[in-house]
Amino acid sequence: GNTVLHILVLQPNKTFACHMYSLILAYDKNKEGPGSLELIPNNEGLTPFKLAGVEGNTVMFQYFMQKRKHNLWSFGPLTTVLYDLTEIDSWAEDLSFLELIVSTKKREARQILDLTPIKELVSLKWNMYGRPYFCFLALFYILYMVCFTMCCVYRPLKPRTGNKTSSRDNTIYVQKMLQESYVTYEDELRLVGELITVIGAVVILVLEIPDILRVGAAKYFGQTILGGPFHIIVITYACMILITMVMRLTSTTGEVVPMSFALVLGWCNVMYFARGFQMLGPFTIMIQKMIFGDLMRFCWLMAVVILGFASAFYIIFQTENPENLGQFYNYPMSLFTTFELFLTIIDGPANYDVDLPFMYSVVYFAFAIIATLLMLNLLIAMMGDTHWRVAHERDELWRAQVVATTVMLERKLPRCLWPRSGICGREYGLGDRWYLRVEDRVDPNKHKMMRYTEAFKTQDRDNYDKGSEKLDISRDILYKKEPTALSLSRSTSRTSSHRGWEILRRNT
Repeated sequence: GNTVLHILVLQPNKTFACHMYSLILAYDKNKEGPGSLELIPNNEGLTPFKLAGVEGNTVMFQYFMQKRKHNLWSFGPLTTVLYDLTEIDSWAEDLSFLELIVSTKKREARQILDLTPIKELVSLKWNMYGRPYFCFLALFYILYMVCFTMCCVYRPLKPRTGNKTSSRDNTIYVQKMLQESYVTYEDELRLVGELITVIGAVVILVLEIPDILRVGAAKYFGQTILGGPFHIIVITYACMILITMVMRLTSTTGEVVPMSFALVLGWCNVMYFARGFQMLGPFTIMIQKMIFGDLMRFCWLMAVVILGFASAFYIIFQTENPENLGQFYNYPMSLFTTFELFLTIIDGPANYDVDLPFMYSVVYFAFAIIATLLMLNLLIAMMGDTHWRVAHERDELWRAQVVATTVMLERKLPRCLWPRSGICGREYGLGDRWYLRVEDRVDPNKHKMMRYTEAFKTQDRDNYDKGSEKLDISRDILYKKEPTALSLSRSTSRTSSHRGWEILRRNT
């Protein structure tokens, strides 16, 4: 019986599925309690109610909620309803309904977030606890990054004592050894900031790793709603901090490499907190879609072009004096210069005091046509197309991100800082379950007009059927009065329909 219930949730005919679902439950002996067919999960741990959310079946979801609601009182157009939050609220569920909706890839599932009582529950959680805590977390993270940045700016350096090995060597400071790094009062003050930075990196890893193991790396890092790219950024940042710490403790030179990566990744992660604001949240979604969609594909083409032309430029200037034309004096510098030329950051290197190789003009002409005119405009066109496609659903994705952020904060914060939302059913004699109180306003004029419309539609349909029957009977026998009778029938139907719609317009 439980397998049949799960199959009915997946049926394309939603009305038939609802009727059959009710019929099967009518024969269930354990309608309440753990033995009920509705509470038995499938192999994936999903009950029929959760499966309807994962599949985006809004009809079955509304059918389930109609069974779960209790009318508290009604006064005129106002009605107060209690909705059962079992399996919905993420406060006491390991795999809640809200988390399943935001983690699925089906767009239909996100439409459930706009339905009652999901919309009201998320709004209550976000406005009361989610937004204040998230804003505080954003402020705390920015102060943390300022502390880390100041530690990097004032890192321990000393003047260089060795001789220069090349005329292009421009280094004047080198890194201090560990014994020389913490001597003065300023060094001790920097040490406090470095300890705060390292503790923050450890806390980030401690908070992120359990979620990766629980959800799975592919789902955790691969979905925009869950903040996948930003989780990659913040974990990489924490690893760079720990690598910098090890290099400092072992007095290994070259700590500037992980430190530079950590600074870039740490400040880029500030964009994650834009999801808490309606003005900025949709734009971060657009940036994610463009970076991990268009830009990633474009980078492969760009790498091929840069690699080919950088090699050509290096070969051309290999025999030239680097003091006069030093942009291509070695192969790594040729790659970097070609990348700058590709993005039109710099102009083509030219020294009019010396003769340029002839092949440089030919290769640079081809490079300007292919890179600047063709590929950059191709990237702009691709991003414009992505913006047009994502613009239709970016607000919907942002609302789903708010739900995912609310669920994340509810799991991370202690219970004392995030009390359970809703009303305990013991206050109304409904047991130990928790309910959400929703006030609904019913417009009687709207329902009155809908009844008029259905009545007039039925009347028009009956008149059309009668006219069709008369037309079929008169088709075999040809009378002279046939056109008159047929026109009379149609005029009568038209007059009846016209009269009905006039009443509807007058009531409106």
